[in-house]
Amino acid sequence: MGKTYGYARVSSKDQNLDRQLDAMREFGIDPNLVFADKASGKDFERPEYKRLIATLHEGDVLIVKSIDRLGRNYDEILEEWRRITKELKSAIVVIDMPLLDTREKRDGLTSVLISDIVLQLLSYVAQVERENIKQRQAEGIAAAQARGVRFGRPPKKKPGNYEATKAAFLEGHITRPEAAARLKVSVSTFVRWIKDDERDCA
Repeated sequence: MGKTYGYARVSSKDQNLDRQLDAMREFGIDPNLVFADKASGKDFERPEYKRLIATLHEGDVLIVKSIDRLGRNYDEILEEWRRITKELKSAIVVIDMPLLDTREKRDGLTSVLISDIVLQLLSYVAQVERENIKQRQAEGIAAAQARGVRFGRPPKKKPGNYEATKAAFLEGHITRPEAAARLKVSVSTFVRWIKDDERDCA
């Protein structure tokens, strides 16, 4: 018989792990065998998670409260799921989604197959949602731009001495760095203003 481990995660230090830890206790996991991170789920580069993976052996069981506690990126979750179940030969149980349970004592290969199908479906839904979000964002930006909305930082306001400084620069009396220093802006900002003026006059 292998050991049963728990893994809990929240995204930031001010968030609380209690709900997940309570669920682990109710599941009957020894508190000493629960690993917990306070870190983003964008990848698996988390100290306690890496310790957990180094601890897992064949026949062990990994418990998580929900699939998003394992991670946020479903492509990486699929790869990690495959590594744990196929390479390490450990089982995974997701408390909030009973179909995601690869323990063979349930119904052998059937439970593994169902879990793989469910996880693939979740990955597909997550991918479609990501694409829909990107499309909605692109459509929203295009619509806003069509209404004249400008994105990014607002353009720096030209100081009152800009025209005189520009004239001095164009007449060759001062250099770009000197002009920028007079205007208290970077050289690149001064050059951009000159180009904007030339474009407006074209």
